[in-house]
Amino acid sequence: MNFENFLKPRRKKQEKDQNRIDDIKSKPIPKHICIIMDGNGRWAEKRGLPRSAGHRQGVEAIRDIIKITSELGIKYLTLYAFSTENWKRPKKEVETIMDLLVEYLNRELDNLHKNNVKIMTIGDISLLPRKVYEEIEKAVNKTRYNTGVQVNIAINYGARSEIVMAVKEIARKVASKELNLEEIDEKLISDHLYTGGIPDPDLLIRTGGDWRISNFLLYQIAYTELWFSDATLYWPDFSINNYFDAISDFQNRQRRYGGIETRKDG
Repeated sequence: MNFENFLKPRRKKQEKDQNRIDDIKSKPIPKHICIIMDGNGRWAEKRGLPRSAGHRQGVEAIRDIIKITSELGIKYLTLYAFSTENWKRPKKEVETIMDLLVEYLNRELDNLHKNNVKIMTIGDISLLPRKVYEEIEKAVNKTRYNTGVQVNIAINYGARSEIVMAVKEIARKVASKELNLEEIDEKLISDHLYTGGIPDPDLLIRTGGDWRISNFLLYQIAYTELWFSDATLYWPDFSINNYFDAISDFQNRQRRYGGIETRKDG
C-alpha cells in the first residue's frame, strides 16, 4: 500500500474539520453547551447487543466532544450522565454505567488534565457507590485549578430536587436572618443551584429523537436554544460533524429573550 495514499483521506478529513472549526469560530461562540446523551441502550438493542455495549460506546463518544469543545473555545460543557430517575433501571445496567464512569476517569484523567480540562459535578454525588465517589473526587481535585473548558458531569442529578434543595437553603438563611425576604431574586436562586457561578446554557443538545427535557437544568434553560436530533441518531453515533451542525444551527438563530427581532433595515 502506498503510504501517501493511505494518509490522503485522513488529511482531507482534518482539513474539512478545520474549515468547519474556522467557520464556527468566525461567529459568536456559545459559552455553555449542555447535552442529554440519549439512546445508548437503543443503539445497542438495534444491533442485537446488550445495553451495556451501548453505554460503553457512548462513553467513547464523549472523548471527541470534549476535545472539539476545547478547540472551539467553549468554556462550559455539561453532560447529563445519570439522573435521579435512572436508579429505577435494572441493577446490572446501573452497575455498568457506574463502572464505565470509573473506567473513563481512570483512563482519561491524565490526558484531560494535560489538556487543561476542569472536571466538576452537579448532582448529589454523596449517594453514589464509594468507588465512583472517590474517582470523581480525585478528578475534581486534580483538575481544580485548570483554566480550559469546564466539563460538568451531571450525575445523580435531577432539576426538581435541585430546585427544592435551593429553596430549602434560602429558607434556612431567611429563618436565621442571614437573608431578608426582599433579597430573594432570580440571581440569588441561581447562585444556590448546583450551577451557581456558571452562565446558563446557550444551547441544549439532545440525541435519540425524543423532544423532552427529562428533568434537566429546568431553571437554567429558560432562554436556552434547543436542538433535538432525529430518531435515528443515538448518542454513540453522535459525531463531531453532528456537533458542528448543532452549533451552526444555534449561530443562525436570533435570540430575542422575549423581545422582538431586530431588523437591519430599521
